[in-house]
Order: sequence, then structure tokens, then C-alpha cells
Amino acid sequence: MSRTPLPLNAGDISAFARSLRSQLADCERTPSHVELLNMLARSAGCRNFQHLRAQLVARDQLDGPKPTPAPVDYVQVRRLARLFDANGHLLRWPTKFSQRAPCLWVLWSRIPPRQTFTEKQINKLLLANHLFGDHALLRRELYDNGLVTRSMDCREYRRIERQPPPEVCALIRHLGMREQPERIENGHGPRPKQKDATVMR
Repeated sequence: MSRTPLPLNAGDISAFARSLRSQLADCERTPSHVELLNMLARSAGCRNFQHLRAQLVARDQLDGPKPTPAPVDYVQVRRLARLFDANGHLLRWPTKFSQRAPCLWVLWSRIPPRQTFTEKQINKLLLANHLFGDHALLRRELYDNGLVTRSMDCREYRRIERQPPPEVCALIRHLGMREQPERIENGHGPRPKQKDATVMR
């Protein structure tokens, strides 16, 4: 029979530990499962386990139904992942329009948030994250797709905070897991060695 998981939150872990230790010290034998649940609930500030469960149920009812996560097309994620090498570098500019936006989102995710970059700095970051040598194309596409903002004189760039689509989130997670340890984080450091790759326009 499946059980609904009940989270246990303690505002102060030190106070939680002291309360639990005191209750265990007062117990002359090993507490039963129910007794231990009550001790944990009291340590978290509730009267007992039933009170803890009632509080969580009432909170969920007040919060309303949780939105259903959007489905992820993992077949598409796998196709998109092939556009990147083992270190997460974009190998080429996709010919398909439907593949370009996800690639730009990946580059967007590697731009540190809430920071302003000069054109030279944004170019260096982009160069460190792709292998076909056209940072100007990527910089322009990021701006045209509303992922970065730039000053009127085009000297300063800043990431626009937006929520990526579900497939993009899955792609970013996948690339992050498969990147090798020597991966240069956020484009800082020397430019990666260029490979023979044709710019696909």
C-alpha cells in the first residue's frame, strides 16, 4: 500500500535536536514507530504526529491544486544533445529553425545572471561555448530572440531572466551531467581548441 510522503520542516535544527534528545532521554526503552513519529513532530513544533499531518493537509488545501508539469519530449532532447560535444560545446549552428532556439537557451543558461558584460566579455563567453567560430552570429541571435538585452551603443549586454521551456530545462540538465570535469565554467578561461566545423546558416 502506497503512503503519501509527509515533509518535516524544522525552523531551527539546534532546537529540533535538543527537543528530540530530551524526549529520547526521558524514554526508558526504545520508542515504537508511532512514539518516534510523535517525538519528531513535537521537535518540529507540533503537538503530535496527527497534528503535523493535519497541518500539512490544511496547507495543501489552502494552496490549491498544484499545476501539472508540462510533458517533456525526450526524443527531441536526445536529438538536440547531438548538437553538443562531450564538454557541452555547440558544434554547429543548426539548419532547422526549431533547433536553434533550444541551442540559444543553452548558451543563455551559461551567462551569469544579474551581471553586465561588455561586448568583449560576451564574445569571450560565447567563444568558449561553441566550436564553429561565429560568436557575432550567436550574440545577435541571443538579442533578437529576447534572451539578452544590450545598450543603445551595443557596448553592454545583460541576460534577460526568463523561464526556459521544459525540453530546454531537460537538455540543460543532461548536458550538465555529461560534461567532463575539465569543462570551463561559464566561459571563463582560455578559448577551447577549434574543430573543423561548417557554419550552418
